[in-house]
Amino acid sequence: MPCTVPSSSYSPPVESRGYLIVHANGGLNQMRAGISDMVAVARIINATLVIPKLDKKSFWRDNSNFSDVFDEEHFINSLSSDVKIIKKLPKDLVKATKAVKYFKSWSGVEYYQEEISHLWDEHQVIRAAKSDSRLANNDLPPDIQKLRCRAFFEALQFAPPIEALGKLLVERMRSYGPYIALHLRYEKDMLAFSGCTHGLSPVESEELARIRENTTYWKVKDIDSQEQRAKGYCPLTPKEVGIFLSALGYPSNTPIYIAAGEIYGGDSHMTGLESRFPILMGKEKLASADELQQFSGYASQMAALDYIVSVESDVFIPSYSGNMARAVEGHRRFLGHRKTITPDRRALVHLFDKIDRGSLKEGKKLSDRISEIHRRRQGSPRKRKGPISGTRGKERFRSEEAFYENPLPDCLCQLESLEGSGSFVNI
Repeated sequence: MPCTVPSSSYSPPVESRGYLIVHANGGLNQMRAGISDMVAVARIINATLVIPKLDKKSFWRDNSNFSDVFDEEHFINSLSSDVKIIKKLPKDLVKATKAVKYFKSWSGVEYYQEEISHLWDEHQVIRAAKSDSRLANNDLPPDIQKLRCRAFFEALQFAPPIEALGKLLVERMRSYGPYIALHLRYEKDMLAFSGCTHGLSPVESEELARIRENTTYWKVKDIDSQEQRAKGYCPLTPKEVGIFLSALGYPSNTPIYIAAGEIYGGDSHMTGLESRFPILMGKEKLASADELQQFSGYASQMAALDYIVSVESDVFIPSYSGNMARAVEGHRRFLGHRKTITPDRRALVHLFDKIDRGSLKEGKKLSDRISEIHRRRQGSPRKRKGPISGTRGKERFRSEEAFYENPLPDCLCQLESLEGSGSFVNI
């Protein structure tokens, strides 16, 4: 169960030494994690936090402001015992010289107390140029970890119109019965970035290569798609997801909510999944055009709707481990370790290739193998994973399981049994 109450030694925020301006970067869930880190940073350096500016320059070109996506008043009020938060910088400081700083990635409390706090000696305003991954995942004071959870899972509620429609979408999905939320990361930007072209036509593959070549901040241009896939670095295709769900024993009448942007190739690539599971729904099917009108054109707001439906689903399955998948999995763990099945993509593509070659058929043998592989990948309680053995420096911290992906043990009071078995069919 959630356990985010501060310790008895935790005090209200002390007198502020200055103002922290944050420019959150990335998509919705990367920004949410970054903002939550910056709440903790503001506490550590005794800063007044100015409501963060959201990323308007990322791939999605979303012009949403903080209050368009999040409940601003709730954010300020729910964290009032932790950090002072204001909506705008005082007018007399708008043109003041600011200390613009790229905070060191995965830093501990000492870095902020010893290196960043010194900036107050000469400046009244510190601007964090980026917000993502500014705090270490592990080895931080317990009260700071609990504050991060309060910010991420409790304070960052979505704006009331988003919450209202999100809950309505959940109700409409439940009218079909217990449902799976499938985060199908088969969108143009994901495939272009990862260089994954399995199942695509030569024309589609060439289009994705051009996008990758023309996106300046994507450093890797030449990618071996087959090698990427063999290593498990590619999102599962819709067809592969269909085989996976069938092998796990889900019947064809299982309702599935597609949490995703526009699927690359549209219906032509969805037939392999839809032929097995015809009850495929999404926000565009569950809501009317009028209901979606105020959110359409705003990627973060549309993603927030998917987030709500995914968190509340009976089962959540991500086809790829990105920011959305990690955030939803962590939120479901926080709310009681709701079932989340994380596909072992590397093992699965090996089996899928055997099916394509004709050396393995769908049936009991395949089902038994896939069920066994995923018996301990269902979101049951376990401690957060540390760094991969042998990694050093930044790579060591990068390889750790993200704090918001699994807030156990920091923000959960009870450590129950480790990942265990469970029925796949009875969702």
